Amino acid sequence: MSLTNEENIAYPAAGPLPGRHREEPLPPYVVVLFGATGDLAKRKLLPGLARLLESHLSPELRVVGTSLDDRDDESFRAFAREAIDEYAPGKLSEEQVAEFVGRLQYVRQLDGPGGLAAAVGRAELELGGDDVWRLHYLSVPPNAALPVVETLDQAGLVERSRVILEKPFGRDLDSAITLNNRLHETFREEQIFRIDHFLGKEPALNILAFRFANGLFEPIWSRNFIDHVQIDIPETLGLETRVDFYESTGAFRDMVITHLLQVLAFIAIEPPTALEPFAISEEKNKVFRSLQPIDPGNVVRGQYQGYREEPGVDPHSDTETFIALKCEVDNWRWAGVPFYLRTGKRMAEGQRIVSIAFREAPRSMFPSGSGLGTAGPDHLTFDLADASRISLSFYGKRPGPGMRLEKLSMQFATSETEEAGDVLEAYERLLLDAMRGDHTLFTTAQGIESLWERSAPLLEDPPAVRQYQPGSWGPNAIHQLIAPNAWRLPFERGWRTGGH
Repeated sequence: MSLTNEENIAYPAAGPLPGRHREEPLPPYVVVLFGATGDLAKRKLLPGLARLLESHLSPELRVVGTSLDDRDDESFRAFAREAIDEYAPGKLSEEQVAEFVGRLQYVRQLDGPGGLAAAVGRAELELGGDDVWRLHYLSVPPNAALPVVETLDQAGLVERSRVILEKPFGRDLDSAITLNNRLHETFREEQIFRIDHFLGKEPALNILAFRFANGLFEPIWSRNFIDHVQIDIPETLGLETRVDFYESTGAFRDMVITHLLQVLAFIAIEPPTALEPFAISEEKNKVFRSLQPIDPGNVVRGQYQGYREEPGVDPHSDTETFIALKCEVDNWRWAGVPFYLRTGKRMAEGQRIVSIAFREAPRSMFPSGSGLGTAGPDHLTFDLADASRISLSFYGKRPGPGMRLEKLSMQFATSETEEAGDVLEAYERLLLDAMRGDHTLFTTAQGIESLWERSAPLLEDPPAVRQYQPGSWGPNAIHQLIAPNAWRLPFERGWRTGGH
């Protein structure tokens, strides 16, 4: 058994891939949407495609929806109109909605590869024929992904195409290698886009800009100045309608592999040779290869009280709904700097933050009682939620006599800029990037296999789950995990209007 390497992902191209450079115009696209009547399509994909078309960022396109539902074109168009009205209210005019839904058609999955090929062929003729490309979005359960890929192969829809896959990308190293090998029997690696909607948000790209465009911060972005890093993504949501999926997956597979460790890579990467997809992906993969195997002794698994009483959950379930862990990146820049990750369901708040804690300054010159150190180290905090905020906290002198220090902060929020209305939602950005062939915000086969390899000790010997109260911040053991440091959440002070 071996990990995917450069030798077996360097597939020969079958013709030029469009849109590698952003100034190049994109060819027309047929978007083939599997799971077209599901929750993700309703909440994100159909409204996102409609907004992209209205923004004139996307190329000319048609959408072919397919699912197990027994629908026709008109009922699918009505479904799409309801989705836009509910999840993108007021963002599109009636004329724009009508223009978009007029580009939709539907084919039942029961009609098989022939029915799908015929529907895509009709859409391609409407767009002009041979120069049309295809974007296949697999919004389907994990066990349906490979059958869909087989259908695409049988329908002759692999050439001039790209395919977007939803998580999870395997359950462990063996299954990830098997999945990637099966995918590569049909699609070249450069055609495959493993989506992580966390990285599609504006703040993720802002991390790259902040790091590499500022001479003030890049020189101190290392173990010499940074004490530790926290990536903290608590959720107030429960299982909703995902009981079957979650019971077989858990918080680690659902969130850490596909989201939190991807964010960690953006924080930890070395400067790429260029802001170009392959260069950035290779630097991310170097971080994954440098990640130390996850020690079960540095992990706290939790399960909220009442989980085992949820309908469909095994009454003796050991599935974690919460996880906190300490990771280390064993390279020259980060050796000895702990990365603390935390996520869970039914927690006190819904937040998405990255917090960089800097080493504290010596206190020898300041008088006793000055206040230095009482509010913790200086922090640089990125809010990865849609608000897209950055805060830098530091000590300053309190006005008045004597040397009394207090924590101050400088803040920035995207909402404060004139371009706030130009922000793309995560799925809109990722759909557009896939059409352009830009893998910057997507996961590679090599990267995902590296993460599963380093997760093996935890998967083979997971610590027992600890109970925690819904509405809390997790089991009490999380405080021993991060000691002598403290979790940044909950914030002692809330984000100010426009910042924190």
